[in-house]
Amino acid sequence: MLRRRKTTETPADGRPEAHGSTAAPAGGTAPSAPDAKGASGRRDRSQGKGVPTPRRKDQEAARRRTLVPEDRKAARRAEREAAAAERRRQREAMITGDERALPQRDRGPQRRWVRDFVDARTGVAEFLLPVVVLYIFLMMVPSRQVQVYLMIALYVLVAVIVVEAFLITRRVRRGLTERFGQAEPGTGFYAVMRALQFRRLRLPKPQVARGQHPR
Repeated sequence: MLRRRKTTETPADGRPEAHGSTAAPAGGTAPSAPDAKGASGRRDRSQGKGVPTPRRKDQEAARRRTLVPEDRKAARRAEREAAAAERRRQREAMITGDERALPQRDRGPQRRWVRDFVDARTGVAEFLLPVVVLYIFLMMVPSRQVQVYLMIALYVLVAVIVVEAFLITRRVRRGLTERFGQAEPGTGFYAVMRALQFRRLRLPKPQVARGQHPR
């Protein structure tokens, strides 16, 4: 059998024809400009921004660090001085009756009226503490009869104080309702607790004399 012999066509310039997309153009020119630009862009992205991204733990630590004073000893000393100044202001207010520095439980026009009402009267309840101290000493007397009398006297005193506390609560609530329209909660108990204290030991200090009832 006869085989066909492949013939290769040769162009006019004497060079064989290039096949496929990988053939270089004539004259050996460099790659196109877009390809070079893409390569440089990939190189820039791989290099990054030159500064490492801070971790979340480091960011939170930096934010917390701004809230904590650098000199903790000075901060504690300043807090102690501020607390001492506040206590001095409250002690002075307890003596002068300045409501701006009084504790919250003693502030307000109704509490001031209650204090003036209690301080203006003379009651049995304010002598409870001295009587109890005297009772303790007298109970050391080795006489059964004396001890029985002292016990009866103490019971009578307690009963009188209970009745007096009930009357003080009623009068305080009635007086506050007449002057302020409505009594604040706890004013009756506040009045009774102040009436049970010896006048010289009351805080805030009494601002009215005995018999000088508030209007």
